[in-house]
Amino acid sequence: MERRVVITGTGVITPVGNNVETFWNSLINGVCGIDFIKDIPTEGLTVKVAGQVKDFKATEYGIDAKSARKHDRFCLFALAAAYQAMKESGLKATDNCTGEDPNEIPAGRLGVYIGSGIGGMHAFVNETKKMLEDGPQWISPLFIPTMISNIAAGNVAIAHNAKGVCLPIVTACATGTHSIGEAYRAIKHGYADAIIAGGAEAAVTPLSIGGFANSKALSTSDDPKAASLPFDARRGGFVIAEGAGIVVLEEYERAKARGANIIAEVCGYGNTCDAYHYTAPRPDGSTQSGAFRQALDEAGYTPADLLHINTHGTGTPLNDKSETAAIKIALGEEQARRAILCSTKSMTGHALGAAGGIEVVAAALALRDGIVPPTIGYQEPDPECDLNVNPNNATKADITIALSSSLGFGGHNAVVALRKYNK
Repeated sequence: MERRVVITGTGVITPVGNNVETFWNSLINGVCGIDFIKDIPTEGLTVKVAGQVKDFKATEYGIDAKSARKHDRFCLFALAAAYQAMKESGLKATDNCTGEDPNEIPAGRLGVYIGSGIGGMHAFVNETKKMLEDGPQWISPLFIPTMISNIAAGNVAIAHNAKGVCLPIVTACATGTHSIGEAYRAIKHGYADAIIAGGAEAAVTPLSIGGFANSKALSTSDDPKAASLPFDARRGGFVIAEGAGIVVLEEYERAKARGANIIAEVCGYGNTCDAYHYTAPRPDGSTQSGAFRQALDEAGYTPADLLHINTHGTGTPLNDKSETAAIKIALGEEQARRAILCSTKSMTGHALGAAGGIEVVAAALALRDGIVPPTIGYQEPDPECDLNVNPNNATKADITIALSSSLGFGGHNAVVALRKYNK
């Protein structure tokens, strides 16, 4: 029997806030977290802006200082966001469930699906520098377990005694969304009762910036407030960012029985591949539309629903027009124009493998509060991106269903559908 799945915990580390309340207030007030790059050298780089996490202190999230020194930045972000999400959910995994505490969950029924598009880039850069300057004997023995992309999931599982399903996913910029979608399926079909799911990334380094910039993917704007311009005719590339977005997904009857605070219901998931090009999206949006349509169909979407889409919306010339085309194909022209879109990347920048997790949190909060965040910085309409992208100001709306879409290098397309939860 298929089971219902709900979100009972959320956690974020982002350029616009290191907790959910600050993050959400920043989004609905159009706060831009993009700024000039600090703390790393930018000599020789054509890109000078990024969405960096500010004032992050690992010890504020249950991570002791000694352990913090052993982890890459992306892993610390994952641990911090998962700490927030689990605290909000109230769940506690135990090896000996007595049933006396409704918030206890058997350790073997709690899973972790947290991925990263790149993994420990800071560890990679630092240890490579050691090898080149001082020799291989100076490479840290912790280099490999600090760098590998699955280590965030492993360390989150250790932190929360999660002994159930554990599946770190790596699908570039679609990582966080795929992680949440696959976790939804695992709970829906009985493989777990709750899963800590999402993505984490910390790749704001000269090496990764140089690589993206040389492939012409990044904005070269020298104005931080006019660098990330999703759906605007002036857009010229995405702004690299960092952070983590984590949700706790839980089987509905279990969550209801223990009186959990249910934020939204996960009700659909789409997953397709462009099979077209290793970086460019399929221009006509045909394969991307399949992921949207799968999620909508599973969610039971009808024209009676008021739909919100937190788009991938990177601000690259190709992505935004192909995503617009995909939404039109999936919904039909009339319903596509009725939907209220936004790109929160206009405020956060593009956090790569973390983006989907961050944006699912934003979509859930939009449903909860009936507020759609804006796409800020929007000035010049593009006739190939002619849907309602909710420019510049938040909109109050009685949305009933929300999608979060992510489209990654390699042609990976992921869409998660959420429904407003009514008690």
